[in-house]
Amino acid sequence: MLEYPEIKSLSAELIEKFDTLWGRLDYRESSDRLKEIEAELSRPGAWDKPESLTPVLREKSQLESRLAMYDELRTAREDLDEWLLLAQEETDEETVQALNESLETFRSSLNTTEMATLFTHPHDKNAAILEIHPGAGGVESQDWAEMLMRMYTRWAERRGFSLELLDLQPGDEAGVKSATLRIEGLYAFGHLRGERGVHRLIRISPFDASGRRHTSFASVDVVPDIEEDVEVDVRDEDLRVDVFRSSGPGGQHVNKTNSAVRITHLPTNIVVQCQNEKSQLRNKQAAMKVLKARLYEIEMKKREEEQQSDYADKTAIAFGNQIRTYTLQPYRLVKDHRSNFEVSNVDDVLDGNLDEIIRSNLIHNHAEQ
Repeated sequence: MLEYPEIKSLSAELIEKFDTLWGRLDYRESSDRLKEIEAELSRPGAWDKPESLTPVLREKSQLESRLAMYDELRTAREDLDEWLLLAQEETDEETVQALNESLETFRSSLNTTEMATLFTHPHDKNAAILEIHPGAGGVESQDWAEMLMRMYTRWAERRGFSLELLDLQPGDEAGVKSATLRIEGLYAFGHLRGERGVHRLIRISPFDASGRRHTSFASVDVVPDIEEDVEVDVRDEDLRVDVFRSSGPGGQHVNKTNSAVRITHLPTNIVVQCQNEKSQLRNKQAAMKVLKARLYEIEMKKREEEQQSDYADKTAIAFGNQIRTYTLQPYRLVKDHRSNFEVSNVDDVLDGNLDEIIRSNLIHNHAEQ
């Protein structure tokens, strides 16, 4: 626990940072836009065609979340001011403890809001579709891919984001051959787009009877879940649709019918599949959603390359070009090779505590831009 002089000094630094940040926030613009949407939705006949309101309702939800984040920051600042005033008169242990808690709440809220200002990609606010594939190495890499899947699942749970498993292909002995997750929450894609690339694990293999050290690779790809109002031209003649029985664990129904769907986009050779739902139709709809998102991302990348402003890590998904290394042996360290951020608590990271790594990359990318 920090003592009062330390708290006072740190509070002054954070309050100065707050004043600078608050001047950059779009609080008034977001508030005015929310009022416009609420007025639009309250007009007679506005709900006659509910399906046409999907983009507006999505924007309304995002604005409400953003303004709630801003209000939380302002409240945390006001609470800290009150405790600082009180501490000038009384610095007993109980007051200092409360001041420590208020300071930590303010710092956390300030960091969260600061991160939100770093989301500059047009689809940062969207949900994210995250795919994990093991590299060469059989069961070793498949086990590593499953560890990554758990890491991102735990990260989503920590943040209160909703998570949907779209597809999972279990490994033959352990791990997974591939996994596709949909993660939805405030700036989900903005948080996760920096995770795209190759992730390397160094450890003593639990599958090696000789106890030798192994290096495993797995690739992570992240695309935004594009809004339904964005048109992506997908012709039926460009698709090959295959149905098959789901593999792996499931209910009594899921493994007994040809409900799983695999779609191949012939011009690009992109293959997506979904087997999580019992209904073949719902699996096909989910697979098409992933396909459209990937096709949209390809088109966006083409445009960005033409403007010479593509992602700096666009070639990162080649093995040997890892973006991050997780070392369990002979020492314990997670190192991101882009921002050079390091953390020694590997278990905490693998349990989903990715916020500091993600934040360091957002700041690094912002500085480069």
